[in-house]
Amino acid sequence: MPVSRDMVLGRRSAVAAGLAALASGRRAGAGEPIRFGLTPVFVDSDLQLLSLLHDYLVAALGAPVELVHRRTYQEITALLLSDQIDAAWICGFPYVRWRDRLSLVGVPVYLGHPLYQSYVIVGRDRAVGEFEDLKGDVHAFSDPDSNSGWLVTRHLLLERGTSPANFFSRTFFTYGHRNVVRAVAAGLAQSGSVDGYIWNVLAEREPALTGATRILRRSEWLGFPPVVTTTIRGDRPKVRAIATALLTMPASEQGRALLKMLELDGFTPGQPALFDPIDQMYRDVEAAS
Repeated sequence: MPVSRDMVLGRRSAVAAGLAALASGRRAGAGEPIRFGLTPVFVDSDLQLLSLLHDYLVAALGAPVELVHRRTYQEITALLLSDQIDAAWICGFPYVRWRDRLSLVGVPVYLGHPLYQSYVIVGRDRAVGEFEDLKGDVHAFSDPDSNSGWLVTRHLLLERGTSPANFFSRTFFTYGHRNVVRAVAAGLAQSGSVDGYIWNVLAEREPALTGATRILRRSEWLGFPPVVTTTIRGDRPKVRAIATALLTMPASEQGRALLKMLELDGFTPGQPALFDPIDQMYRDVEAAS
């Protein structure tokens, strides 16, 4: 995993600065709801998790919080860019696509690093061993703005001189990583591209579902889907307070319970360079379009 310890754990100064911002944010934002966007990943179907997230943010921010959901990544990104929400937990792909207008608020730390992988999955008993064996498949993608659920596989095909339309017999978007797993498990798709972190979490919570699939290919380690805001909002008290709430999550019992449910270690401020590999894939695909 090509990341330095400083990149992951260099948070003390950010937390110290943010505590003051949190206090001022409470004074400045009293009574004003903080709008926090969520893309349609597996957490959207976990009401207990969403309730924990909401309650933690309310307690940490000292202000009303509205969790904003939409069906697609594109819709949440559009709300963010049009200044209709304060921050959002999005994917690395829309972050690099709008890198000149977005700033990092926090990046989740998973298994000790702010990184995750994309998986290509197939049915459990399917006798294939290489990605090339999937030629002619019906393939399920998650979302056209998803890194793990679209871009990684699209780039993999580009490296092989082909495209999804030419390699697969048919593709479709499920608009949710859990739905990709469901599609492959049920035989609606012969293979699928899915967020590896989500597949791993589902393997613990819904083993019967993931047990009907298996991992054929793992990508390199890539920047974990970040929490971001617009560049113009980056220094506002609300956003600095959100950053502090994320960075200090392990310090409270409520925060630790949320992290346990998310199966994350915590959050780090993150560095834009974490997402350079995703940025390069995006540029390669754009250049070939």
